[in-house]
Amino acid sequence: MDAIAQEATETYEKFIARRDEIDAGTASWSSLADFFTEDAAYCDPAWGRVETREGIREFFEQSMAGLTGYGWSTPENWTMAEGARLVSQWDQVLGHKEDGSPWAVPGLSILYYAGDGLFCFSHDMLNMTQIGQTMRAMEWRPPAEFNMPPREPNRDVSLPANWAHLAEKR
Repeated sequence: MDAIAQEATETYEKFIARRDEIDAGTASWSSLADFFTEDAAYCDPAWGRVETREGIREFFEQSMAGLTGYGWSTPENWTMAEGARLVSQWDQVLGHKEDGSPWAVPGLSILYYAGDGLFCFSHDMLNMTQIGQTMRAMEWRPPAEFNMPPREPNRDVSLPANWAHLAEKR
């Protein structure tokens, strides 16, 4: 593994540790934005593209309201990196069945590492049809603080202009 991929992986391990703290209720979603550059872009399957670190911070708080603390979590399964590009596979756990097994939908993330412990881009991929089917099967009802995603989100999944060169390095 090259030095950039190693640094990206080490940073992502810290990112996952923070996400685990969030799932456990000991950290806030907004703190996860600290892993992104000021000009980063985050692409979510439901909410679309969100730009800037502060925009990402607000997105995390809005999008996860009514989910975290209600059985939702995001356990990591595997991660691989090549240069600045990192790919991870995780599960979106929506709660647990009566037998204790999880209601889970697999997801993927592609991130680009900018250096200095920061990512400049993240694109999460999740089958939203499967999420909807799972929510119906578990008879999920949103709590009062739940926020619906925008009806017509920005679907641009390009890297921010300042970081587009990272996609060219293969």
